Amino acid sequence: MKKTFRLKDLDCANCAAKMERQIKKVEGVSDASVNFLTQKMTVDADESRFEEIMDEVVRLCRKVEPDCVIVR
Repeated sequence: MKKTFRLKDLDCANCAAKMERQIKKVEGVSDASVNFLTQKMTVDADESRFEEIMDEVVRLCRKVEPDCVIVR
């Protein structure tokens, strides 16, 4: 399942790259991209565990960029 989310308060391209690298390491994620310019994140992950995976994605993103909010 591939979904795109809007990001609020993503401050820098370096943080976006860090978030993308961390998301790609999550078990069940087949691909991910975080675009600083458009403030969007796309996650392609196992459909049966998507919500569980997204909870982990949110946790990881908060570690990198505490002020960033993923609009779900």
